[in-house]
Amino acid sequence: MITPTQPLRDRMNENVTLVSTNGTFEAGFFSPGNSPYRYLGIWYKTISPRTVVWVANKETPLQDHSGVLELDSDQGFLSIKNGAGAQIWSSNASSNTPSKPVVVELLESGNMVVKDGHDNFLWQSFDYPGDTFLPGMKLGMNLKTGHHRALRSWKSLYDPTPGEFSFGVDTRGLPQLVITKSDDIVYRPGSWNGVRVTGVPAQGSHPLTKSLFVMNEDEIFYEIQLLNSSTKLRSRLLPEGYQIRLIWSDEGEKWDTVYSGSFDECERYGMCGANAICNVSGTPQHCECLSGFKSKAADSTCDRIRPLDCNKGDSFKKYEGMKLPDTSSSWYDTRMSLEECEKLCMSNCACTAYAQLNISANGSGCLQWFNDIVDIRTLADGQDFYLRIAASKFQDHALNRKIGGVILGCTIFIIAIVVFGFIFCLRRNKLKQSDKVYMNRSYPLAYPYNTKNLDAYSLNEMSETLLLAR
Repeated sequence: MITPTQPLRDRMNENVTLVSTNGTFEAGFFSPGNSPYRYLGIWYKTISPRTVVWVANKETPLQDHSGVLELDSDQGFLSIKNGAGAQIWSSNASSNTPSKPVVVELLESGNMVVKDGHDNFLWQSFDYPGDTFLPGMKLGMNLKTGHHRALRSWKSLYDPTPGEFSFGVDTRGLPQLVITKSDDIVYRPGSWNGVRVTGVPAQGSHPLTKSLFVMNEDEIFYEIQLLNSSTKLRSRLLPEGYQIRLIWSDEGEKWDTVYSGSFDECERYGMCGANAICNVSGTPQHCECLSGFKSKAADSTCDRIRPLDCNKGDSFKKYEGMKLPDTSSSWYDTRMSLEECEKLCMSNCACTAYAQLNISANGSGCLQWFNDIVDIRTLADGQDFYLRIAASKFQDHALNRKIGGVILGCTIFIIAIVVFGFIFCLRRNKLKQSDKVYMNRSYPLAYPYNTKNLDAYSLNEMSETLLLAR
């Protein structure tokens, strides 16, 4: 425990650290890899090589072993000072005068906290995550204070300087998990569907963990909880910009991968542009326009063939096994049924698609889109998605079927007439030749097939030909 009179000092030949109650985590000064710089960090105490989960002075490393972590009891904040006494990092000070005594404690969860005399947290490291997401940590936003918690990648494997990528919750529309680069979305795990994050396959979860996505008037956050406190689980945002989830194997003495969010072509945000589906197994191309849309060129966007017109009875096309599209411009209701959701969407000409909000149990809730459909793909264990289709498309399809039927009927009739004429001429020639040889024999003046039978025969032959050609 760190107190105002008992700071944590970095010493060359001494391993001075702060250890959690049961010895799971350890905090102290360290150098990553072969780096000459010193940082204050938190890591697993019993795992080798050292696995760091949090770093304080990411942007202001110490140049030597002179660092000291001090606690200010009057304002309840931590500070790191160098050998010259200059402050190079500090936590946020408490807005109120804290009750004494104020102490620093490292919890078994890996959360380093500053507590007052009533065990209230004045500050905690979980509110300022680095590149690692631990069970019990919340990613999201405190709606009362506006504080946003998100992961930030390291610059490189051994340089904790903040990198280019962030992983957190986009709170616009239906909140969703996103990975961004310079505020631009590059990968979108997606929104919560009551069972899991929509863009993460079922195998991305683990039986010893439980995921939560909480949305209320105070906060919006995503959290992973352990069902067995002895489990060591962590998720890391790598410098390359994708997330990996790992669990420690005591038997193998190594980290096993539970889920790797490494990119295939369809994981790139908006890979196919607006109003197009990405299918990684599709050939020859991954991208295909949604029903009712068409691209003018191979590399152009998908545009709606005809505008929606709710006064003419638009309909919905069901897509199965889908990663739901970007929800930043969506609307949702937690109490509505899927049937009510469809009716509501149909009554609003601006509604372009809908889906079930919560797929757990018997399903509940309504999720609707009002703009272009962006970042939708096929996915194992994906959801049903209902796209609004202009009525004219169905009408044109029916008209084309009628025209096709008329053309087919006319073609069959013409073929029947030709065949009938050919048989008639052939029969007449045979009769003439027979009369020359057998003058005393007569034949009834009747055709072997009447017109009705000939048409029916020709139609059956044509149908068999069409079936074989399919």
